[in-house]
This record gives sequence, C-alpha cells and structure tokens, in this order.
Amino acid sequence: MAIYGMSKMVSGTLEEVKPRVVEALKTQGFGVLTEIDVQKILKQKIDVDFKPYQILGACNPSFAYRALSADDKLGLLLPCNVVLKQESDGVLVSIQDPEVMFSVVDEKTKASMLGIPQEVKRSLLSVLDALK
Repeated sequence: MAIYGMSKMVSGTLEEVKPRVVEALKTQGFGVLTEIDVQKILKQKIDVDFKPYQILGACNPSFAYRALSADDKLGLLLPCNVVLKQESDGVLVSIQDPEVMFSVVDEKTKASMLGIPQEVKRSLLSVLDALK
C-alpha cells in the first residue's frame, strides 16, 4: 500500500473533531480554503451512501509563496489536503505528506525548494500532534 500522508486517530465525531483540526491548522499558519463534503456530494450526484468523509484544502500563504516562487507550476500540487474520515472508533485525520507530494518535481525545482517540503511536513506534523 502506498503511503501518501500522515494520520492520527482522534476520539469523537467528525463534527466534533473538525473545528479542532481547523484550529490546529490555524496555529501553524494554515487556513482552510476549500471544504468538500464527499458524503453529501456522492449522495446528491450519484445517489450513493458513503461514510462521513470531508476533504479540507489547507494553505499556509508563506509556504505557498515560497513554493510558487521556486516554480509557479507547483500550484498544481497546492493546497495541502486534509482528510477527515469517520471510523467506528473516532475520526481518522490524514494530511498529505509534502515530501511525497513534491517528490514528483524536476531536479532544478527540488534544488530551488531545498528544505521547504521538510519544513512544511514538520508544521503539519505539529498539527497532528496538537490533536488529542
């Protein structure tokens, strides 16, 4: 199985956990730009039932600016996705791994972004650590 991100199980319902995730993101300089309620969209569009599942598009403007300054095509890899998935024992909070995400860029861009994916990853790990 491929590893795309970092995860943590958090006690509670999606409705209870989501504000805590948003606040933890905020403390690391991330704002939520988009919210996709996958359960609701799948029901509306193709009439299927799906578990509570939301995708938050989170952005830290400082990190985004630094990445886009290195290569403006990196907008294709932004924002950072945060997935909230209701499980029987809580909510699985998963955040895409920026080191994996940026591993697809060319060598010149990697050189100009030296350290940025690792810095973003440390910040996002702090978000997960803040969730109790």
